[in-house]
Formats: sequence, structure tokens, C-alpha cells
Amino acid sequence: MVGHLNLILRLAIWFLLTADFSLANIIIGVAIAFLLPGRQKTPEALKDWLRVLGEILVAIPQAYIEAFEIIFRPHKYENITMERVKPGRTPGLIFLDIFLITFTPKTIVLKYREDGWYEVHRVRRRKNS
Repeated sequence: MVGHLNLILRLAIWFLLTADFSLANIIIGVAIAFLLPGRQKTPEALKDWLRVLGEILVAIPQAYIEAFEIIFRPHKYENITMERVKPGRTPGLIFLDIFLITFTPKTIVLKYREDGWYEVHRVRRRKNS
């Protein structure tokens, strides 16, 4: 089941990059999804995938709320923080975590560090003490 989720994630990324649903592009996308390197030795748990997908669904209204906050109440301060990657994350789940953080207007992942940290840029309304 989790292998199917990896395939779907690869195809979704392909279609987001190409924005073309022609038959030729679908065939190319499926071929590329199958040709990309296989699974990691760390097995992914279906519950981790479902949890991340649930968090993405929750992030959609949060993104709209943050966008309106930035429009109507300007955020003048910013900082860069380090966030720890959850243990046992595979590359697919790390990608979804980065997507989740970057999806909201107030945060963006600047860098994923191989030692297990994300560098996250945030904008804030008030300066921290």
C-alpha cells in the first residue's frame, strides 16, 4: 500500500511540474515514476502517510487565515529557526513535511540538513523579547 502512495506522490509531482494531462505526458510520467530509484530500507508506516495527509488538509484553511492576517495586519519581523525532522522519516515523508511547512504563507523551509534538521524562515507580527 505504501509503495502505491510513493507512486502517486511521484505522479502528482510530475503533473504539478508539467501541468499537462495529455496521453503522452501521462505515459512519460508513469515511466519516470517507475524508473526512479526504489524504496529505502526503512519501511514507511501507512499511519505516517495518513497523518501527514491529514495535516495537509488542516493546513489549507490555516494558509488562508495566515494570508488574510498578513494582508490586514502586516508582519514586520522575521527569524530563522531550526526544526527537528521526526525520527524514521523516509524521503517521501520528508518531502511532504517540507511541503506542509512551506504551504502556509508565514513559513518556508530554507534548507533541509542531512543531520536531521530543517531551517525554517518565519514572519511574525511582533518582535520576540
